[in-house]
Amino acid sequence: GKRTQLLKGLPATSTVEENSAAGVSVYDFNVTVSPLASGVAVLPIIVNSDPLTEAFGIEPKGGLEFRVITTGNPVLDYETMPKSFDLQIFVEDTAGKTDLNILTIQVKDKNERPVFRGNVAIQTVTIYVLEGTPPGRIYQVDAADPENTKLKYSLLPETAPFSIMKSGAIFSTKEFDYEKDPHCYFLNITVTDPDGLNSTETVNINIININDERPYFVTKQRIYRIPEEQSPGTIVANITAKDPDDEGSPSRLFYSIQSSDRRFSINPATGVLQVTGRIDRDALPLRLHPNISLTVRVEDGLSSGHDTHQITIIIDDVNDNPPECNPSDFRKEVNENTAPGMFLVDLRNCCEDIDVDPSNNQFSFTGISGFGSNNFALESTVSGRLVMTGTIDLENPANTEIEVYTLTVRVQDTTHPNYSSKYPFYISFDNILYIYIRIKPVNEFSPVFHNLSCVFSVSEITKVGSTIGRVHATDKDWPPNVITYSIVAGAGNRDYTNIFWISPTKGDVRILARLDYETTQKHIFIVQASDQEKSTTASVTVNVLEVNDEEPVCSPNFFSLQIPVDLAVGTNINGFRIECQDRDSDPRSFRYFINEGNENSHFIFSPSAGSNTSRLILASRFDYESGLDTNWIYSLRVHITDDNLVSAQDKTTHLIKTGTVTLSIRVIPNPTTVTTTTPGFTVVTKRENLYSPSAWYVPFVLTAGALLLLGLLVHLGLLLLARLRTRGPPARRAPRTALINAPEKKKAKKEVVMTMTKINTVFDGEARDPVTGRMYEFNTRSGARRWKKSNEPLQPVLAMQVMPSATENSGQGVDRAEAPSKKEPSEKKKELADATKPAAKPQQ
Repeated sequence: GKRTQLLKGLPATSTVEENSAAGVSVYDFNVTVSPLASGVAVLPIIVNSDPLTEAFGIEPKGGLEFRVITTGNPVLDYETMPKSFDLQIFVEDTAGKTDLNILTIQVKDKNERPVFRGNVAIQTVTIYVLEGTPPGRIYQVDAADPENTKLKYSLLPETAPFSIMKSGAIFSTKEFDYEKDPHCYFLNITVTDPDGLNSTETVNINIININDERPYFVTKQRIYRIPEEQSPGTIVANITAKDPDDEGSPSRLFYSIQSSDRRFSINPATGVLQVTGRIDRDALPLRLHPNISLTVRVEDGLSSGHDTHQITIIIDDVNDNPPECNPSDFRKEVNENTAPGMFLVDLRNCCEDIDVDPSNNQFSFTGISGFGSNNFALESTVSGRLVMTGTIDLENPANTEIEVYTLTVRVQDTTHPNYSSKYPFYISFDNILYIYIRIKPVNEFSPVFHNLSCVFSVSEITKVGSTIGRVHATDKDWPPNVITYSIVAGAGNRDYTNIFWISPTKGDVRILARLDYETTQKHIFIVQASDQEKSTTASVTVNVLEVNDEEPVCSPNFFSLQIPVDLAVGTNINGFRIECQDRDSDPRSFRYFINEGNENSHFIFSPSAGSNTSRLILASRFDYESGLDTNWIYSLRVHITDDNLVSAQDKTTHLIKTGTVTLSIRVIPNPTTVTTTTPGFTVVTKRENLYSPSAWYVPFVLTAGALLLLGLLVHLGLLLLARLRTRGPPARRAPRTALINAPEKKKAKKEVVMTMTKINTVFDGEARDPVTGRMYEFNTRSGARRWKKSNEPLQPVLAMQVMPSATENSGQGVDRAEAPSKKEPSEKKKELADATKPAAKPQQ
C-alpha cells in the first residue's frame, strides 16, 4: 500500500531569473520504474501549479532524465508576477505505478534598465522655438526604472545651448537668431540608474524664423486670354513675388485671391493661377461680359507686410456646344394604311445651338436610320421635316409584330466643332433625336369562332363551378384585339336565371347550378365574342349525361307496428309493405335489406330484390323464455339500393344509391289472449287523453266531431228502429266483441282494480289484429290501443286499454271497454299519480 517513488530528485526547490527566454533550464530530475514495469506509460507532466501558470514545461534530456524549462509564455516578471511557483509533477509507468511530487521554483529579481515614457519613448520628438525667444524651459522628458531607483539625466552634445535638470526638464540657455544660429539642433537625452544601466532617446529642436520684411510682386503682366471650357488644372498665369527675409532659403510667401471667384485658384506657395471650375462663355454673365477681374495678394506669414496685383482674364468662345433639341424624343401616332406624303414632325423648331459666336451655332440634320426607315424621309437636311413615304399595313406579314418604328436622326454642327475628350463638361459631340412612330391599328375584321356550334357532354353530377369546355375566337386584326366572351341568350331556365357562366377573357364555360338529367337532357345557349367594336355569335350545346344520382324514395318512410309475441313464422307482419320509386333506375334493380336493429334476424323483406314493392315477413320466432331475445322494441333501418339507370344511352358512371325506411316494431306479449286457468286479478287501466291548453284546436275538433257523430248515431238509430218495427221484434243484442274472440272458459274469480289515468295519448301507429283482421291504433310509447273505424284517420282520440294481469306468468291480457267508474276525488288523484310512473315490463 506504500506509494512507489518514481521521481528521483523531487521534491526540490530551484530558482530562475526574471525575463528568462523560452527554453531556459530550471531543474533536472530522473524517473525510475517499478520492477514489473517495462517503461514509462505517462511521461512526466505538470498537472497543476500554484499559482496557475503555463510559464514552465518539461522536456526529456535522454533516457529517463528530464528537465523543467521556461516556456516564455508568459515571460516571468519579478515586479508584476508571483515570486514563487509550486509545480506538481506526475508520472506513471507501464505497471500502473504512479508518483506525484512538487518542484518549488523561486523567481529572482534582475536589475533592468530604465525606460522613457511618453512620446519620447515611441518617436523622435520635434520641438519648435521661435527666434528671439528668451532662455527658458522648452520640453519635459519622463523616464521610469522597474526597481524604482533614482535616475540621472544627461544631454549631448555638451556644446549645444541647452541643459537638462534632475527632473528631466530641458531648458534653452540663449536667445536664438535665425539668420546667425543653426536652424536645427539634435539632442541625445540619456537616463541612467545607480548601477549604470541607461537608455537614450533623441529630441529635435527647430528654430522658426520671424519675418520682418515686406514682400513685393515681380510679375508685371496684367491681361490674360484663355478659351472657355478649359479643364480643371489648366494654368492661366504664373504670378511670382519676393521677400528679402527669404534670401538663401526657400520662399515662405503665401499667395491668395482676394475676389471670391470659384472658377480660379492660386497655389498659396508658388503663385500659379489655375482653372478650378467650369468657365462657360455661353452662359450668363459671361455671355454678355466675357472678362473676369481678379486681385492677387502675397504676404509673408503672420507679419503685416503684404502686396496686391490686379489682373484681367478674357474668355474666348469656342464651338463647344452641339445642337440641343427639346424634347430629344418625339412620339407620333399614325393610323395604319395612311397615304404617303403625310407630314409627321418638324424637328428644326425644337432644336438650337447656344454657342455665342454665329459661326459656331449652325447645325444640320444628317439623315434618318432605324428599322423601317424606308417608310419615312426628311424633306431636307436643313428643314428637319419628317414625312411618310410608304403605306404600312399591320396585317401584312412583312409588318407583323411591328407597332412602333424607332427612328434616329443625327443633328450636327455645320462648322468643325472644337471638341476634346479632356473636357468633361460636354454632353456629347452631337445630338441624336429619337422618333417613335406608333402605327395605330384599325379594327378592320370581326372576331371569328373556330366552331360556330360547340357541343359539350357533361355528367349531371358535375360539381357547380366546374369548367366543362372552352370556346375560342380569333381576330385577323394585328395586333390581335382583346376578345371578350359573354352569354347573350339561353343560359337559364325557370328555376335559375343563369345555369352557365363564361370567362370573359378565356372563354371557359362553367356551370353555376346543378344539372339534372331527369329534368333537362340538353341545354342550348348563344355565346358572343366581341372586340369592343365588332362581334359575332356561336351556339353552344350542353348534353347532360345521366348518372345514377337519384336514390329510391319509399312510402311510408317511417312506420310503427305491433305484433304478438307468438306470431307465426312466414307471416306478413300486419300486412305491411313498402312501395319504392326511383327517377333514374328500374325497380328490377331494387334490393331490400335491413341494415340496423334486426337483432337475431327475426325480420326479412320478401321479395328481397327485383320489385318496387316488398312485404315485411317474420323470419324466426321470438324466444324470451330462454333469454335469447330481450328486446321488445325493434328499430329497423331498412336500406333500398339501386344499381342501374332507366336510360340505356349516355351513361357516364355506374353508381349505387340508397333509400332509407325506418320501422319501429313493438312485440306485444300475447296482447289478445286471456289465460283463465290461473286465478288472480286483472288491473284494468283506463286512459283518457288530456291535451295542452295551448292546443286550442284539439278540443274544438273533438267537440265538433262528437256533435257530428252524435247526430249520425241518432239518425241511424231512428232508421234502425223503423226497420225493426217493420220486420218484427228485435233480436237479442249480441255481446260486445273483443279484439280476439277467445274460447269461453270457466274463469276464476279475480279481483279487478280499476285505475283511471289521464295521459297525453297520441295514437301514432296502426296495426292489424292477426286473429280478427280488424285494424287498431296504438301509442308507440305507452302501448295504449283502440279499435280503428274504417273511415277514421289516424288522430288522437279517447282510448281504453286493459293491461295484462300482474298475476299471470304468460303475460297475456284481455282488452275491455270500461265505463268511467265513480270514484272519490282522492282516488282520482291517486290514479293520476300512478299514470306518471313508467309501465312495468310484461312478466315472462
